[in-house]
Amino acid sequence: MSLCPVILAGGGGTRLWPLSRQDYPKQFLRLFGEYTMLQETLKRCDGLESKIQLDEPMVICNTDYRFIVQEQAQQIGKKLQSIILEPEGRNTAPALTLAAISQLEQGNDPVLLMMPADHLIKDLQGLQRVFETAYQLALKNHLVTFGITPDKAETGYGYIHCKNDIETGNAETCLEIESFTEKPNAEVAQQYLDSESYFWNSGLFMLRASLCCELMQALQPEIYSASYAAYTKGQVDGDFYHLHNESFLQSPSDSIDYAVMEKLSTQNVTAGMMVLKAGWSDIGAWTAVWEQSEKDQNNNVISGDVIQIDSRDCLVRSENRLVSLVGCENLAIIETSDALMITNKDNAQGVKQIVEQLKREHRKEQTENLRVKRPWGSYETVDNGDGFKVKRIIVNPGKKLSLQLHHKRSEHWVVVKGTATITNANETFDLKENESTFIPMETKHRLENATTKPLEIIEVQVGSYLGEDDIVRFDDDFGRQDKPDK
Repeated sequence: MSLCPVILAGGGGTRLWPLSRQDYPKQFLRLFGEYTMLQETLKRCDGLESKIQLDEPMVICNTDYRFIVQEQAQQIGKKLQSIILEPEGRNTAPALTLAAISQLEQGNDPVLLMMPADHLIKDLQGLQRVFETAYQLALKNHLVTFGITPDKAETGYGYIHCKNDIETGNAETCLEIESFTEKPNAEVAQQYLDSESYFWNSGLFMLRASLCCELMQALQPEIYSASYAAYTKGQVDGDFYHLHNESFLQSPSDSIDYAVMEKLSTQNVTAGMMVLKAGWSDIGAWTAVWEQSEKDQNNNVISGDVIQIDSRDCLVRSENRLVSLVGCENLAIIETSDALMITNKDNAQGVKQIVEQLKREHRKEQTENLRVKRPWGSYETVDNGDGFKVKRIIVNPGKKLSLQLHHKRSEHWVVVKGTATITNANETFDLKENESTFIPMETKHRLENATTKPLEIIEVQVGSYLGEDDIVRFDDDFGRQDKPDK
Protein backbone atom coordinates (compact mmCIF):
# COMPACT_ATOMS: atom_id res chain seq x y z
CA MET A 1 0.00 0.00 0.00
CA SER A 2 1.34 3.42 -0.94
CA LEU A 3 1.73 6.65 1.02
CA CYS A 4 0.12 9.70 -0.59
CA PRO A 5 1.24 13.16 0.63
CA VAL A 6 -1.70 15.58 0.75
CA ILE A 7 -0.54 19.21 0.94
CA LEU A 8 -3.01 21.81 2.21
CA ALA A 9 -2.01 25.13 0.63
CA GLY A 10 -4.91 27.33 1.68
CA GLY A 11 -4.91 29.91 4.46
CA GLY A 12 -4.19 33.61 4.45
CA GLY A 13 -1.21 33.98 6.81
CA THR A 14 -2.62 37.25 8.11
CA ARG A 15 -0.22 37.49 11.08
CA LEU A 16 2.73 37.70 8.68
CA TRP A 17 1.43 40.87 7.01
CA PRO A 18 2.70 42.94 5.22
CA LEU A 19 4.80 40.28 3.48
CA SER A 20 1.92 37.80 3.43
CA ARG A 21 -1.16 39.06 1.56
CA GLN A 22 -4.49 37.49 0.65
CA ASP A 23 -3.42 37.03 -2.99
CA TYR A 24 0.03 35.70 -2.06
CA PRO A 25 0.02 34.27 1.49
CA LYS A 26 2.86 32.92 3.60
CA GLN A 27 2.95 29.38 2.19
CA PHE A 28 4.28 30.82 -1.10
CA LEU A 29 6.98 32.98 0.51
CA ARG A 30 10.70 32.34 0.97
CA LEU A 31 11.08 32.95 4.68
CA PHE A 32 13.97 30.55 5.34
CA GLY A 33 16.55 29.72 2.70
CA GLU A 34 16.11 29.22 -1.04
CA TYR A 35 12.75 27.43 -1.09
CA THR A 36 9.24 28.67 -0.35
CA MET A 37 7.29 27.04 2.46
CA LEU A 38 5.17 25.15 -0.08
CA GLN A 39 8.29 23.89 -1.84
CA GLU A 40 9.80 22.76 1.46
CA THR A 41 6.61 20.84 2.18
CA LEU A 42 6.58 19.24 -1.27
CA LYS A 43 10.17 18.04 -0.66
CA ARG A 44 9.40 16.75 2.84
CA CYS A 45 9.01 13.10 1.81
CA ASP A 46 11.97 13.00 -0.59
CA GLY A 47 13.98 9.86 0.20
CA LEU A 48 11.10 7.94 1.78
CA GLU A 49 10.50 6.11 -1.51
CA SER A 50 13.42 3.81 -0.67
CA LYS A 51 11.43 2.46 2.28
CA ILE A 52 7.77 3.14 1.42
CA GLN A 53 5.94 3.11 -1.90
CA LEU A 54 5.42 6.83 -2.36
CA ASP A 55 2.76 8.46 -4.55
CA GLU A 56 3.15 11.83 -6.19
CA PRO A 57 1.81 14.59 -3.91
CA MET A 58 -1.68 16.04 -4.12
CA VAL A 59 -2.23 19.73 -3.35
CA ILE A 60 -5.53 21.23 -2.22
CA CYS A 61 -5.82 25.00 -2.47
CA ASN A 62 -8.05 27.91 -3.38
CA THR A 63 -8.77 28.36 -7.09
CA ASP A 64 -6.94 31.72 -7.01
CA TYR A 65 -3.68 30.00 -6.03
CA ARG A 66 -3.67 27.32 -8.74
CA PHE A 67 -1.03 28.87 -10.99
CA ILE A 68 1.24 29.75 -8.05
CA VAL A 69 1.14 26.14 -6.85
CA GLN A 70 1.77 24.83 -10.35
CA GLU A 71 4.71 27.20 -10.94
CA GLN A 72 6.37 26.54 -7.58
CA ALA A 73 6.13 22.76 -8.07
CA GLN A 74 7.66 23.09 -11.54
CA GLN A 75 10.50 25.23 -10.17
CA ILE A 76 11.74 22.33 -8.03
CA GLY A 77 10.93 19.64 -10.61
CA LYS A 78 8.14 18.15 -8.49
CA LYS A 79 5.41 16.37 -10.46
CA LEU A 80 2.01 16.60 -8.80
CA GLN A 81 -0.67 13.95 -8.89
CA SER A 82 -3.41 16.57 -8.83
CA ILE A 83 -4.22 20.12 -7.70
CA ILE A 84 -7.74 20.11 -6.27
CA LEU A 85 -9.27 23.59 -6.34
CA GLU A 86 -11.65 24.82 -3.66
CA PRO A 87 -13.89 27.80 -4.55
CA GLU A 88 -13.72 28.86 -0.88
CA GLY A 89 -11.84 27.55 2.13
CA ARG A 90 -13.78 25.12 4.32
CA ASN A 91 -10.99 24.16 6.74
CA THR A 92 -9.15 20.85 6.99
CA ALA A 93 -11.99 18.32 7.36
CA PRO A 94 -13.51 18.85 3.88
CA ALA A 95 -10.03 19.13 2.34
CA LEU A 96 -8.85 15.77 3.67
CA THR A 97 -12.21 14.21 2.78
CA LEU A 98 -11.80 15.38 -0.81
CA ALA A 99 -8.34 13.82 -0.98
CA ALA A 100 -9.71 10.52 0.31
CA ILE A 101 -12.68 10.54 -2.07
CA SER A 102 -10.44 11.32 -5.05
CA GLN A 103 -8.28 8.28 -4.28
CA LEU A 104 -11.17 5.87 -3.75
CA GLU A 105 -12.90 7.09 -6.91
CA GLN A 106 -9.75 6.15 -8.83
CA GLY A 107 -9.74 2.66 -7.29
CA ASN A 108 -6.92 3.40 -4.82
CA ASP A 109 -6.80 3.23 -1.02
CA PRO A 110 -3.44 4.68 0.03
CA VAL A 111 -2.37 5.93 3.42
CA LEU A 112 -2.90 9.69 3.32
CA LEU A 113 -0.37 12.01 4.94
CA MET A 114 -1.95 15.42 5.48
CA MET A 115 0.60 18.25 5.78
CA PRO A 116 -0.13 22.00 5.95
CA ALA A 117 2.07 23.92 3.52
CA ASP A 118 2.97 26.69 5.97
CA HIS A 119 4.95 24.78 8.62
CA LEU A 120 8.70 24.71 9.22
CA ILE A 121 10.39 21.38 10.05
CA LYS A 122 14.16 21.46 10.43
CA ASP A 123 15.05 17.80 11.06
CA LEU A 124 13.83 15.89 8.00
CA GLN A 125 15.54 12.64 8.98
CA GLY A 126 13.84 12.72 12.38
CA LEU A 127 10.53 13.54 10.73
CA GLN A 128 10.80 10.68 8.25
CA ARG A 129 11.67 8.17 10.99
CA VAL A 130 8.40 9.09 12.70
CA PHE A 131 6.54 8.91 9.38
CA GLU A 132 7.81 5.34 8.83
CA THR A 133 6.42 4.21 12.18
CA ALA A 134 3.14 6.08 11.72
CA TYR A 135 2.75 4.48 8.30
CA GLN A 136 2.95 0.99 9.82
CA LEU A 137 0.27 1.95 12.35
CA ALA A 138 -1.95 3.44 9.62
CA LEU A 139 -1.72 0.14 7.72
CA LYS A 140 -3.42 -1.43 10.76
CA ASN A 141 -6.29 1.06 10.33
CA HIS A 142 -5.11 3.37 13.10
CA LEU A 143 -5.55 7.12 12.82
CA VAL A 144 -2.25 8.81 13.67
CA THR A 145 -1.53 12.42 14.47
CA PHE A 146 1.72 14.09 15.49
CA GLY A 147 2.31 16.08 18.67
CA ILE A 148 5.03 18.45 19.82
CA THR A 149 6.38 18.43 23.37
CA PRO A 150 5.61 21.96 24.64
CA ASP A 151 8.41 24.10 26.02
CA LYS A 152 6.20 27.01 27.13
CA ALA A 153 2.59 27.75 28.06
CA GLU A 154 1.56 28.63 24.49
CA THR A 155 -2.03 29.89 24.03
CA GLY A 156 -1.88 29.98 20.22
CA TYR A 157 -1.86 26.19 19.70
CA GLY A 158 -4.33 23.39 20.23
CA TYR A 159 -3.34 20.64 22.68
CA ILE A 160 -3.55 16.84 22.64
CA HIS A 161 -3.98 14.94 25.93
CA CYS A 162 -2.49 11.45 25.87
CA LYS A 163 -2.42 8.39 28.10
CA ASN A 164 -1.15 4.85 27.38
CA ASP A 165 1.60 3.85 24.98
CA ILE A 166 0.68 2.09 21.74
CA GLU A 167 3.06 -0.67 20.70
CA THR A 168 5.03 0.48 17.66
CA GLY A 169 7.72 -2.20 17.45
CA ASN A 170 10.57 0.32 17.50
CA ALA A 171 11.99 3.23 19.46
CA GLU A 172 9.55 5.87 18.20
CA THR A 173 6.89 6.72 20.79
CA CYS A 174 3.18 6.60 20.01
CA LEU A 175 0.65 7.52 22.69
CA GLU A 176 -3.06 6.82 22.81
CA ILE A 177 -5.09 10.02 22.48
CA GLU A 178 -7.44 10.89 25.30
CA SER A 179 -8.76 14.28 24.13
CA PHE A 180 -8.17 17.43 22.08
CA THR A 181 -8.35 20.99 23.44
CA GLU A 182 -8.31 24.14 21.32
CA LYS A 183 -6.17 27.15 22.31
CA PRO A 184 -6.51 27.42 26.11
CA ASN A 185 -6.07 30.59 28.16
CA ALA A 186 -2.72 31.28 29.82
CA GLU A 187 -3.62 29.67 33.15
CA VAL A 188 -4.86 26.44 31.57
CA ALA A 189 -1.90 26.34 29.17
CA GLN A 190 0.45 26.48 32.18
CA GLN A 191 -1.43 23.58 33.78
CA TYR A 192 -1.01 21.58 30.57
CA LEU A 193 2.69 22.34 30.49
CA ASP A 194 3.16 21.30 34.13
CA SER A 195 1.22 18.03 33.67
CA GLU A 196 3.66 16.71 31.01
CA SER A 197 0.81 14.72 29.43
CA TYR A 198 -0.30 17.39 26.93
CA PHE A 199 1.29 18.08 23.56
CA TRP A 200 0.91 20.80 20.97
CA ASN A 201 -1.18 19.73 18.00
CA SER A 202 1.04 19.93 14.89
CA GLY A 203 -1.83 19.65 12.40
CA LEU A 204 -0.27 16.62 10.64
CA PHE A 205 -2.41 13.47 10.22
CA MET A 206 -1.98 10.03 8.70
CA LEU A 207 -4.72 7.49 7.91
CA ARG A 208 -6.01 5.32 5.11
CA ALA A 209 -8.33 6.95 2.57
CA SER A 210 -11.06 4.38 3.25
CA LEU A 211 -10.90 5.03 7.02
CA CYS A 212 -11.16 8.77 6.42
CA CYS A 213 -14.33 8.32 4.38
CA GLU A 214 -15.83 5.87 6.90
CA LEU A 215 -15.26 8.30 9.75
CA MET A 216 -16.61 11.28 7.85
CA GLN A 217 -19.74 9.37 6.80
CA ALA A 218 -20.35 8.35 10.40
CA LEU A 219 -19.41 11.56 12.20
CA GLN A 220 -19.88 14.34 9.63
CA PRO A 221 -22.34 13.18 6.97
CA GLU A 222 -23.00 16.73 5.74
CA ILE A 223 -19.32 17.33 5.05
CA TYR A 224 -18.95 13.94 3.40
CA SER A 225 -22.00 14.25 1.13
CA ALA A 226 -21.08 17.80 0.03
CA SER A 227 -17.48 16.76 -0.63
CA TYR A 228 -18.54 13.65 -2.54
CA ALA A 229 -20.93 15.62 -4.75
CA ALA A 230 -18.33 18.37 -5.29
CA TYR A 231 -15.73 15.85 -6.43
CA THR A 232 -17.89 13.53 -8.54
CA LYS A 233 -19.50 16.49 -10.32
CA GLY A 234 -16.15 18.22 -10.83
CA GLN A 235 -13.95 18.18 -13.90
CA VAL A 236 -10.30 17.75 -14.85
CA ASP A 237 -8.41 20.65 -16.45
CA GLY A 238 -4.81 19.56 -17.02
CA ASP A 239 -3.08 19.50 -13.63
CA PHE A 240 -6.16 21.01 -12.00
CA TYR A 241 -9.34 19.43 -10.68
CA HIS A 242 -12.20 21.93 -10.49
CA LEU A 243 -14.75 21.00 -7.85
CA HIS A 244 -18.44 21.57 -8.46
CA ASN A 245 -18.80 24.95 -6.75
CA GLU A 246 -22.40 24.80 -5.58
CA SER A 247 -21.98 21.34 -4.07
CA PHE A 248 -18.78 22.22 -2.23
CA LEU A 249 -20.23 25.40 -0.77
CA GLN A 250 -22.92 23.28 0.91
CA SER A 251 -20.22 21.77 3.14
CA PRO A 252 -19.88 23.02 6.71
CA SER A 253 -16.48 24.48 7.58
CA ASP A 254 -14.67 22.43 10.22
CA SER A 255 -11.24 21.15 11.19
CA ILE A 256 -10.27 17.50 11.45
CA ASP A 257 -9.73 18.09 15.15
CA TYR A 258 -13.31 19.16 15.84
CA ALA A 259 -15.03 17.14 13.13
CA VAL A 260 -13.38 13.78 13.85
CA MET A 261 -10.76 13.65 16.59
CA GLU A 262 -13.00 14.97 19.39
CA LYS A 263 -15.68 12.40 18.50
CA LEU A 264 -13.53 9.31 18.00
CA SER A 265 -14.57 7.79 21.35
CA THR A 266 -17.87 6.81 19.68
CA GLN A 267 -16.03 4.85 16.98
CA ASN A 268 -14.11 1.58 17.13
CA VAL A 269 -10.89 3.24 15.96
CA THR A 270 -7.52 3.54 17.67
CA ALA A 271 -6.19 7.09 17.57
CA GLY A 272 -2.53 7.50 18.32
CA MET A 273 -0.15 10.45 18.58
CA MET A 274 3.47 10.17 17.51
CA VAL A 275 5.79 12.44 19.47
CA LEU A 276 7.53 14.60 16.88
CA LYS A 277 10.99 15.92 17.73
CA ALA A 278 12.01 17.47 14.44
CA GLY A 279 12.28 21.23 14.95
CA TRP A 280 8.62 21.95 14.14
CA SER A 281 7.02 25.41 14.04
CA ASP A 282 3.82 26.58 12.39
CA ILE A 283 5.34 30.07 11.76
CA GLY A 284 2.14 31.70 12.93
CA ALA A 285 3.60 35.15 13.61
CA TRP A 286 6.75 37.25 13.12
CA THR A 287 7.95 36.14 16.56
CA ALA A 288 8.16 32.57 15.24
CA VAL A 289 10.21 33.77 12.25
CA TRP A 290 12.64 35.45 14.65
CA GLU A 291 12.83 32.36 16.87
CA GLN A 292 13.59 30.03 13.96
CA SER A 293 16.11 32.27 12.15
CA GLU A 294 19.87 32.64 12.55
CA LYS A 295 20.75 35.62 14.74
CA ASP A 296 23.70 38.03 14.90
CA GLN A 297 25.79 38.83 17.97
CA ASN A 298 23.05 41.15 19.27
CA ASN A 299 20.33 38.53 18.83
CA ASN A 300 18.94 40.38 15.80
CA VAL A 301 17.57 38.72 12.65
CA ILE A 302 18.40 41.02 9.72
CA SER A 303 17.33 40.66 6.09
CA GLY A 304 17.82 43.20 3.31
CA ASP A 305 19.34 46.70 3.42
CA VAL A 306 19.43 47.36 7.18
CA ILE A 307 21.69 49.40 9.46
CA GLN A 308 21.33 48.81 13.19
CA ILE A 309 23.12 50.56 16.05
CA ASP A 310 22.82 49.54 19.72
CA SER A 311 19.76 47.41 18.96
CA ARG A 312 19.04 43.88 20.09
CA ASP A 313 16.46 41.08 19.93
CA CYS A 314 14.90 42.59 16.80
CA LEU A 315 13.58 41.13 13.56
CA VAL A 316 14.14 43.53 10.65
CA ARG A 317 13.23 42.68 7.07
CA SER A 318 13.73 45.23 4.28
CA GLU A 319 12.40 44.41 0.82
CA ASN A 320 13.02 47.68 -1.07
CA ARG A 321 14.82 50.45 0.80
CA LEU A 322 17.24 51.19 3.59
CA VAL A 323 15.86 50.59 7.09
CA SER A 324 17.86 51.98 10.01
CA LEU A 325 17.28 51.60 13.73
CA VAL A 326 19.07 52.98 16.78
CA GLY A 327 18.67 51.83 20.37
CA CYS A 328 15.74 49.52 19.64
CA GLU A 329 14.84 46.32 21.49
CA ASN A 330 12.43 43.48 20.87
CA LEU A 331 10.85 44.92 17.72
CA ALA A 332 9.62 43.35 14.49
CA ILE A 333 10.08 45.79 11.57
CA ILE A 334 8.85 44.62 8.17
CA GLU A 335 9.20 46.89 5.12
CA THR A 336 7.67 46.20 1.69
CA SER A 337 7.22 48.38 -1.39
CA ASP A 338 3.87 49.72 -0.18
CA ALA A 339 3.75 49.19 3.60
CA LEU A 340 5.80 49.39 6.81
CA MET A 341 4.82 47.43 9.92
CA ILE A 342 6.44 47.96 13.35
CA THR A 343 5.42 46.03 16.44
CA ASN A 344 6.81 44.87 19.73
CA LYS A 345 7.57 41.16 19.21
CA ASP A 346 5.50 40.34 22.29
CA ASN A 347 2.46 41.77 20.45
CA ALA A 348 3.15 40.05 17.12
CA GLN A 349 -0.13 38.11 17.26
CA GLY A 350 -1.92 41.48 17.09
CA VAL A 351 -0.83 42.03 13.48
CA LYS A 352 -4.03 40.24 12.54
CA GLN A 353 -5.98 43.25 13.85
CA ILE A 354 -4.24 45.49 11.32
CA VAL A 355 -5.28 43.14 8.53
CA GLU A 356 -8.86 43.14 9.78
CA GLN A 357 -8.94 46.95 9.69
CA LEU A 358 -7.47 47.01 6.18
CA LYS A 359 -10.17 44.56 5.14
CA ARG A 360 -12.93 46.71 6.62
CA GLU A 361 -11.57 49.71 4.72
CA HIS A 362 -11.28 47.67 1.47
CA ARG A 363 -7.62 48.59 1.11
CA LYS A 364 -5.56 46.83 -1.53
CA GLU A 365 -2.64 46.47 0.92
CA GLN A 366 -4.63 43.67 2.56
CA THR A 367 -5.11 41.68 -0.63
CA GLU A 368 -2.22 42.26 -3.02
CA ASN A 369 1.43 43.22 -3.26
CA LEU A 370 2.56 45.86 -5.71
CA ARG A 371 4.17 42.94 -7.56
CA VAL A 372 1.24 40.80 -8.66
CA LYS A 373 1.80 37.20 -9.76
CA ARG A 374 0.10 35.92 -12.91
CA PRO A 375 0.33 32.52 -14.62
CA TRP A 376 2.43 34.09 -17.40
CA GLY A 377 4.77 36.02 -15.04
CA SER A 378 4.19 39.15 -12.94
CA TYR A 379 3.58 42.88 -13.03
CA GLU A 380 4.42 45.69 -10.65
CA THR A 381 2.89 49.17 -10.48
CA VAL A 382 5.77 51.64 -10.66
CA ASP A 383 3.81 54.91 -10.66
CA ASN A 384 0.24 56.14 -11.07
CA GLY A 385 -1.68 59.38 -11.09
CA ASP A 386 -4.75 61.05 -12.54
CA GLY A 387 -5.39 59.32 -15.85
CA PHE A 388 -2.16 57.30 -16.06
CA LYS A 389 -0.46 54.22 -14.61
CA VAL A 390 3.04 52.81 -15.20
CA LYS A 391 3.76 49.09 -14.85
CA ARG A 392 6.83 46.90 -15.07
CA ILE A 393 5.77 43.62 -16.70
CA ILE A 394 7.80 40.40 -16.73
CA VAL A 395 6.70 37.59 -19.06
CA ASN A 396 8.26 34.18 -18.41
CA PRO A 397 9.87 32.23 -21.27
CA GLY A 398 7.35 30.57 -23.58
CA LYS A 399 4.36 32.37 -22.00
CA LYS A 400 1.85 34.82 -23.43
CA LEU A 401 -0.92 37.02 -22.12
CA SER A 402 -4.48 36.67 -23.35
CA LEU A 403 -5.69 38.18 -26.61
CA GLN A 404 -7.62 41.12 -25.20
CA LEU A 405 -8.85 44.70 -25.51
CA HIS A 406 -9.68 47.59 -23.19
CA HIS A 407 -12.62 49.96 -23.51
CA LYS A 408 -11.30 52.87 -21.47
CA ARG A 409 -7.53 52.99 -21.88
CA SER A 410 -4.71 52.88 -24.39
CA GLU A 411 -1.27 51.39 -23.68
CA HIS A 412 2.32 52.19 -24.66
CA TRP A 413 4.81 49.31 -24.48
CA VAL A 414 8.61 49.70 -24.32
CA VAL A 415 10.81 46.59 -24.31
CA VAL A 416 13.50 46.83 -21.63
CA LYS A 417 14.94 43.29 -21.77
CA GLY A 418 14.42 40.43 -24.20
CA THR A 419 12.30 40.16 -27.33
CA ALA A 420 8.52 40.60 -27.40
CA THR A 421 6.14 39.16 -29.96
CA ILE A 422 3.31 41.66 -30.33
CA THR A 423 -0.18 41.27 -31.74
CA ASN A 424 -1.61 44.74 -32.42
CA ALA A 425 -4.94 44.64 -34.27
CA ASN A 426 -4.31 42.56 -37.43
CA GLU A 427 -0.52 42.83 -37.29
CA THR A 428 1.98 40.52 -35.50
CA PHE A 429 5.64 41.54 -35.14
CA ASP A 430 8.68 41.36 -32.84
CA LEU A 431 10.00 44.17 -30.67
CA LYS A 432 13.56 44.15 -29.34
CA GLU A 433 15.17 46.10 -26.51
CA ASN A 434 14.60 49.88 -26.65
CA GLU A 435 11.78 49.51 -29.20
CA SER A 436 8.16 50.43 -28.51
CA THR A 437 4.59 50.23 -29.79
CA PHE A 438 1.25 51.92 -29.10
CA ILE A 439 -1.98 49.97 -28.43
CA PRO A 440 -5.05 52.17 -29.10
CA MET A 441 -8.23 51.86 -27.08
CA GLU A 442 -10.70 49.19 -28.33
CA THR A 443 -7.90 47.35 -30.16
CA LYS A 444 -7.31 43.60 -29.83
CA HIS A 445 -3.75 42.98 -28.69
CA ARG A 446 -1.45 40.37 -27.18
CA LEU A 447 2.00 40.22 -25.58
CA GLU A 448 4.07 37.04 -25.94
CA ASN A 449 7.54 35.85 -24.98
CA ALA A 450 8.46 33.17 -27.53
CA THR A 451 12.10 33.08 -26.37
CA THR A 452 13.93 31.10 -23.67
CA LYS A 453 14.80 34.18 -21.58
CA PRO A 454 12.55 36.43 -19.45
CA LEU A 455 10.92 39.40 -21.19
CA GLU A 456 10.65 42.73 -19.40
CA ILE A 457 8.60 45.67 -20.65
CA ILE A 458 7.40 49.00 -19.30
CA GLU A 459 3.71 49.63 -19.89
CA VAL A 460 2.21 53.11 -19.68
CA GLN A 461 -1.58 53.12 -19.44
CA VAL A 462 -3.52 56.30 -20.28
CA GLY A 463 -7.28 56.66 -19.99
CA SER A 464 -10.36 57.59 -18.01
CA TYR A 465 -10.40 54.28 -16.07
CA LEU A 466 -7.39 52.08 -15.30
CA GLY A 467 -8.89 49.26 -13.22
CA GLU A 468 -7.89 45.63 -13.84
CA ASP A 469 -11.51 44.75 -14.68
CA ASP A 470 -11.45 46.84 -17.90
CA ILE A 471 -10.49 43.84 -19.97
CA VAL A 472 -12.24 41.65 -22.53
CA ARG A 473 -10.50 38.34 -23.30
CA PHE A 474 -10.91 36.53 -26.61
CA ASP A 475 -8.34 33.78 -26.15
CA ASP A 476 -6.34 32.69 -23.11
CA ASP A 477 -3.93 29.82 -22.45
CA PHE A 478 -4.96 29.67 -18.80
CA GLY A 479 -8.75 29.47 -19.05
CA ARG A 480 -9.38 32.95 -17.62
CA GLN A 481 -11.81 34.32 -20.20
CA ASP A 482 -14.32 35.03 -17.45
CA LYS A 483 -11.81 36.59 -15.03
CA PRO A 484 -11.56 40.43 -14.91
CA ASP A 485 -7.83 40.54 -14.17
CA LYS A 486 -4.62 40.35 -16.15
